[in-house]
Amino acid sequence: MQVYAEMFAALPDHPMQRAVDRDQTSTNTARRCRVVRRLLKPESTYLEVGCGDASLPFAVAPYAGEVIGLDVTDSLIDHEAAPSNFRFLLARADKIDLPDNSVDLAHSDQLMEHLHVDDAAAQVREIHRVLKPGGCYLCITPSRVTGPHDISVYFDKEATGFHMREYDYASIRQIFLATGFREIRFPIVVKGNWLTNAPYAFLRSLELALLGLPKRLRETRIVGTVMGIRALAIK
Repeated sequence: MQVYAEMFAALPDHPMQRAVDRDQTSTNTARRCRVVRRLLKPESTYLEVGCGDASLPFAVAPYAGEVIGLDVTDSLIDHEAAPSNFRFLLARADKIDLPDNSVDLAHSDQLMEHLHVDDAAAQVREIHRVLKPGGCYLCITPSRVTGPHDISVYFDKEATGFHMREYDYASIRQIFLATGFREIRFPIVVKGNWLTNAPYAFLRSLELALLGLPKRLRETRIVGTVMGIRALAIK
Protein backbone atom coordinates (compact mmCIF):
# COMPACT_ATOMS: atom_id res chain seq x y z
CA MET A 1 0.00 0.00 0.00
CA GLN A 2 2.86 2.37 0.85
CA VAL A 3 4.28 1.85 -2.64
CA TYR A 4 1.19 3.40 -4.25
CA ALA A 5 0.99 6.29 -1.80
CA GLU A 6 4.65 7.11 -2.49
CA MET A 7 4.18 6.71 -6.25
CA PHE A 8 1.32 9.22 -6.41
CA ALA A 9 3.22 11.68 -4.22
CA ALA A 10 6.35 11.41 -6.37
CA LEU A 11 4.63 11.36 -9.78
CA PRO A 12 2.03 14.13 -10.07
CA ASP A 13 1.82 13.47 -13.83
CA HIS A 14 1.05 9.76 -13.43
CA PRO A 15 -1.86 8.86 -15.80
CA MET A 16 -4.08 7.91 -12.85
CA GLN A 17 -3.78 11.47 -11.55
CA ARG A 18 -5.02 13.21 -14.68
CA ALA A 19 -7.92 12.76 -17.05
CA VAL A 20 -6.20 11.69 -20.27
CA ASP A 21 -9.49 11.32 -22.10
CA ARG A 22 -12.37 12.81 -20.11
CA ASP A 23 -15.06 11.58 -22.50
CA GLN A 24 -13.76 8.00 -22.41
CA THR A 25 -13.36 8.13 -18.63
CA SER A 26 -16.94 9.37 -18.25
CA THR A 27 -18.25 6.64 -20.56
CA ASN A 28 -16.40 3.92 -18.66
CA THR A 29 -17.70 5.22 -15.33
CA ALA A 30 -21.28 5.27 -16.65
CA ARG A 31 -20.96 1.66 -17.86
CA ARG A 32 -19.53 0.50 -14.54
CA CYS A 33 -22.28 2.35 -12.69
CA ARG A 34 -24.97 0.53 -14.71
CA VAL A 35 -23.50 -2.80 -13.66
CA VAL A 36 -23.37 -1.85 -9.98
CA ARG A 37 -26.80 -0.19 -9.88
CA ARG A 38 -28.68 -3.40 -10.58
CA LEU A 39 -27.32 -4.81 -7.32
CA LEU A 40 -28.37 -1.82 -5.19
CA LYS A 41 -31.49 -0.60 -3.43
CA PRO A 42 -32.06 3.03 -2.39
CA GLU A 43 -31.18 2.19 1.22
CA SER A 44 -28.09 0.09 0.39
CA THR A 45 -24.62 0.68 1.78
CA TYR A 46 -22.05 0.44 -1.01
CA LEU A 47 -18.32 -0.12 -0.48
CA GLU A 48 -15.80 0.53 -3.24
CA VAL A 49 -12.55 -1.28 -2.39
CA GLY A 50 -9.68 0.52 -4.10
CA CYS A 51 -11.76 3.55 -5.01
CA GLY A 52 -8.98 5.58 -6.68
CA ASP A 53 -10.43 8.99 -7.57
CA ALA A 54 -13.87 7.82 -6.31
CA SER A 55 -15.51 8.55 -9.66
CA LEU A 56 -17.54 5.36 -9.44
CA PRO A 57 -18.75 5.87 -5.83
CA PHE A 58 -19.70 9.44 -6.78
CA ALA A 59 -21.72 8.11 -9.74
CA VAL A 60 -23.36 5.41 -7.61
CA ALA A 61 -24.26 7.81 -4.77
CA PRO A 62 -27.75 8.78 -6.09
CA TYR A 63 -28.76 5.10 -6.08
CA ALA A 64 -27.61 4.13 -2.58
CA GLY A 65 -28.13 5.22 0.99
CA GLU A 66 -24.40 5.45 1.74
CA VAL A 67 -21.28 5.06 -0.40
CA ILE A 68 -17.88 4.37 1.10
CA GLY A 69 -14.55 4.62 -0.70
CA LEU A 70 -11.64 2.57 0.63
CA ASP A 71 -8.08 3.10 -0.57
CA VAL A 72 -4.46 3.55 0.49
CA THR A 73 -4.63 7.29 -0.19
CA ASP A 74 -7.26 9.92 -0.92
CA SER A 75 -4.88 12.09 -2.94
CA LEU A 76 -6.87 11.43 -6.12
CA ILE A 77 -10.26 12.39 -4.64
CA ASP A 78 -11.87 15.81 -5.03
CA HIS A 79 -13.54 15.94 -1.63
CA GLU A 80 -15.23 19.26 -2.40
CA ALA A 81 -17.18 17.54 -5.19
CA ALA A 82 -18.12 14.53 -3.06
CA PRO A 83 -21.82 13.69 -2.62
CA SER A 84 -23.22 14.17 0.88
CA ASN A 85 -23.61 10.40 1.38
CA PHE A 86 -19.96 9.63 0.52
CA ARG A 87 -17.19 9.00 3.01
CA PHE A 88 -13.61 7.86 2.65
CA LEU A 89 -11.84 5.15 4.66
CA LEU A 90 -8.07 4.73 4.68
CA ALA A 91 -7.14 1.15 3.87
CA ARG A 92 -5.17 -0.93 6.34
CA ALA A 93 -3.20 -4.06 5.50
CA ASP A 94 -5.63 -6.60 6.94
CA LYS A 95 -8.58 -4.65 8.35
CA ILE A 96 -11.58 -2.73 7.05
CA ASP A 97 -12.75 -0.29 9.70
CA LEU A 98 -16.43 -1.13 9.40
CA PRO A 99 -18.71 -3.19 11.66
CA ASP A 100 -19.73 -6.77 10.92
CA ASN A 101 -22.76 -7.14 8.62
CA SER A 102 -22.87 -3.46 7.66
CA VAL A 103 -22.45 -3.43 3.85
CA ASP A 104 -24.90 -4.55 1.17
CA LEU A 105 -22.57 -4.46 -1.83
CA ALA A 106 -18.78 -4.38 -2.07
CA HIS A 107 -17.02 -3.84 -5.38
CA SER A 108 -13.45 -3.79 -6.64
CA ASP A 109 -12.12 -3.33 -10.15
CA GLN A 110 -8.50 -4.05 -11.09
CA LEU A 111 -7.44 -4.42 -7.46
CA MET A 112 -6.98 -8.10 -6.52
CA GLU A 113 -4.03 -8.52 -8.85
CA HIS A 114 -2.08 -5.84 -6.95
CA LEU A 115 -2.24 -7.71 -3.63
CA HIS A 116 0.08 -10.38 -2.33
CA VAL A 117 -1.85 -13.66 -2.28
CA ASP A 118 -1.89 -13.70 1.55
CA ASP A 119 -3.12 -10.10 1.68
CA ALA A 120 -5.75 -10.87 -0.95
CA ALA A 121 -7.17 -13.71 1.15
CA ALA A 122 -7.15 -11.49 4.26
CA GLN A 123 -8.95 -8.73 2.37
CA VAL A 124 -11.60 -11.09 1.01
CA ARG A 125 -12.20 -12.39 4.55
CA GLU A 126 -12.69 -8.81 5.72
CA ILE A 127 -15.09 -8.08 2.88
CA HIS A 128 -17.04 -11.19 3.80
CA ARG A 129 -17.13 -10.04 7.45
CA VAL A 130 -18.51 -6.57 6.71
CA LEU A 131 -21.14 -7.79 4.24
CA LYS A 132 -24.66 -8.41 5.47
CA PRO A 133 -26.10 -11.92 5.06
CA GLY A 134 -27.08 -12.13 1.41
CA GLY A 135 -24.74 -9.26 0.55
CA CYS A 136 -22.54 -9.42 -2.54
CA TYR A 137 -18.95 -8.75 -3.54
CA LEU A 138 -18.46 -7.96 -7.23
CA CYS A 139 -14.79 -8.42 -8.12
CA ILE A 140 -13.28 -7.59 -11.50
CA THR A 141 -9.69 -8.60 -12.22
CA PRO A 142 -7.64 -9.48 -15.32
CA SER A 143 -7.12 -13.12 -16.23
CA ARG A 144 -3.72 -14.77 -16.27
CA VAL A 145 -4.88 -16.58 -19.41
CA THR A 146 -4.48 -13.38 -21.43
CA GLY A 147 -1.73 -11.87 -19.27
CA PRO A 148 0.49 -10.67 -17.98
CA HIS A 149 -1.31 -7.33 -17.80
CA ASP A 150 1.41 -5.25 -16.16
CA ILE A 151 4.84 -4.13 -17.39
CA SER A 152 6.12 -7.70 -17.22
CA VAL A 153 4.22 -8.40 -20.47
CA TYR A 154 7.41 -7.19 -22.21
CA PHE A 155 9.78 -9.68 -20.58
CA ASP A 156 7.95 -12.49 -18.75
CA LYS A 157 5.16 -15.06 -19.09
CA GLU A 158 3.72 -14.35 -15.64
CA ALA A 159 2.99 -11.06 -13.89
CA THR A 160 6.06 -9.98 -11.91
CA GLY A 161 5.58 -6.20 -11.76
CA PHE A 162 2.94 -4.27 -9.79
CA HIS A 163 0.61 -7.22 -10.38
CA MET A 164 1.50 -9.60 -7.57
CA ARG A 165 -0.74 -12.34 -8.94
CA GLU A 166 -3.13 -12.67 -11.86
CA TYR A 167 -5.97 -15.15 -11.39
CA ASP A 168 -8.01 -17.57 -13.44
CA TYR A 169 -11.61 -18.65 -12.84
CA ALA A 170 -10.56 -21.63 -10.72
CA SER A 171 -8.27 -19.71 -8.38
CA ILE A 172 -10.64 -16.77 -7.89
CA ARG A 173 -13.51 -19.16 -7.13
CA GLN A 174 -11.34 -21.07 -4.68
CA ILE A 175 -10.32 -18.00 -2.71
CA PHE A 176 -13.94 -16.84 -2.36
CA LEU A 177 -15.23 -20.22 -1.25
CA ALA A 178 -12.33 -20.64 1.19
CA THR A 179 -13.15 -17.30 2.83
CA GLY A 180 -16.78 -18.18 3.47
CA PHE A 181 -18.86 -17.10 0.48
CA ARG A 182 -21.67 -19.56 -0.24
CA GLU A 183 -22.15 -18.95 -3.96
CA ILE A 184 -20.01 -17.60 -6.80
CA ARG A 185 -21.52 -16.38 -10.06
CA PHE A 186 -19.77 -15.19 -13.20
CA PRO A 187 -21.82 -12.49 -14.95
CA ILE A 188 -21.38 -11.76 -18.65
CA VAL A 189 -21.49 -7.98 -19.13
CA VAL A 190 -21.18 -6.12 -22.43
CA LYS A 191 -20.83 -2.32 -22.43
CA GLY A 192 -22.36 -2.09 -18.98
CA ASN A 193 -25.30 -4.34 -19.80
CA TRP A 194 -25.67 -7.46 -17.66
CA LEU A 195 -26.63 -10.27 -20.04
CA THR A 196 -26.49 -13.54 -18.10
CA ASN A 197 -24.39 -15.67 -15.75
CA ALA A 198 -21.95 -18.09 -17.41
CA PRO A 199 -21.62 -21.60 -15.95
CA TYR A 200 -18.34 -22.06 -14.10
CA ALA A 201 -17.72 -25.46 -15.71
CA PHE A 202 -17.91 -23.89 -19.17
CA LEU A 203 -15.57 -21.02 -18.29
CA ARG A 204 -13.06 -23.35 -16.64
CA SER A 205 -13.05 -25.72 -19.60
CA LEU A 206 -12.57 -22.79 -21.96
CA GLU A 207 -9.65 -21.31 -20.07
CA LEU A 208 -7.92 -24.70 -19.82
CA ALA A 209 -8.26 -25.04 -23.59
CA LEU A 210 -6.92 -21.53 -24.14
CA LEU A 211 -3.92 -22.16 -21.89
CA GLY A 212 -2.89 -24.86 -24.35
CA LEU A 213 -2.69 -22.32 -27.18
CA PRO A 214 0.27 -20.05 -28.06
CA LYS A 215 0.22 -16.76 -26.17
CA ARG A 216 -0.36 -14.70 -29.33
CA LEU A 217 -3.67 -16.52 -29.91
CA ARG A 218 -4.80 -15.74 -26.37
CA GLU A 219 -4.29 -11.98 -26.80
CA THR A 220 -7.21 -11.29 -29.15
CA ARG A 221 -9.96 -8.89 -28.13
CA ILE A 222 -12.63 -11.61 -28.14
CA VAL A 223 -10.62 -13.86 -25.83
CA GLY A 224 -9.85 -10.90 -23.58
CA THR A 225 -13.56 -10.07 -23.28
CA VAL A 226 -14.57 -13.61 -22.35
CA MET A 227 -11.63 -14.25 -20.03
CA GLY A 228 -11.72 -10.93 -18.18
CA ILE A 229 -12.81 -12.16 -14.74
CA ARG A 230 -16.00 -10.72 -13.24
CA ALA A 231 -17.01 -12.69 -10.16
CA LEU A 232 -20.04 -12.08 -7.96
CA ALA A 233 -19.56 -13.68 -4.55
CA ILE A 234 -22.67 -13.98 -2.37
CA LYS A 235 -22.52 -14.26 1.42
